[in-house]
Amino acid sequence: MTRLVNRSHRPARLALFVLVVAVLAACGPVKAPAPAPGSVPVMGQSSLTSEQIAGFFRVNQPPGSPCLTVSIEQLTADFVWEGNVENVRGDLAFAQSIIETGWFRYGGQVQCEQNNYGGLGAADGGAHGASFPDADTGVRAQIQHLRAYADSSATTCTVPPLQTPCVDPRFDLVSPKGKAPNWNDMGNGNWAAAPDYAGKVLAVYNEMRAGVGLPGV
Repeated sequence: MTRLVNRSHRPARLALFVLVVAVLAACGPVKAPAPAPGSVPVMGQSSLTSEQIAGFFRVNQPPGSPCLTVSIEQLTADFVWEGNVENVRGDLAFAQSIIETGWFRYGGQVQCEQNNYGGLGAADGGAHGASFPDADTGVRAQIQHLRAYADSSATTCTVPPLQTPCVDPRFDLVSPKGKAPNWNDMGNGNWAAAPDYAGKVLAVYNEMRAGVGLPGV
């Protein structure tokens, strides 16, 4: 049987389509809101690969050996993967870890066997901070904590809104959620007390980007 197509409404639909196109053209292209000048969002995908991050670390690390429970290649892979899954910039989170751990030489309250790369729970009063059973769990906790700071829709440490099971013991302490959407907001009580905290993290990140020929942020 031949299927019959009703063409009686085609002229009207065509006219409507032409009208819609004309209106859109007059209004110009739809643009997403631009971030504030100089702001560096916490959320997003990693701009650097895990291999590029590991290469930067090996070239620029200070003398001595880092104290890690996995290879630097595995650790950077964890940061990129966990970050991309939660849409948190894992390459920037790794730069944060360099600041928090002193290039994984430690020496503060947190020790390397704790797999705590973001100083979660460590305080100036001497608290040693949270401990995690393995490196990947420690990375995931840091990524989830960053999302709590940056994303107002991440209201609970559950799946959903998170993409991975909750391992951040301090997720609920971030209030309100999304209060620091940009790295520029960090410090002065957001994650750290130091007023120059964000600048230190972004300085390391820009060195990472420069190493692969990318402009600074």
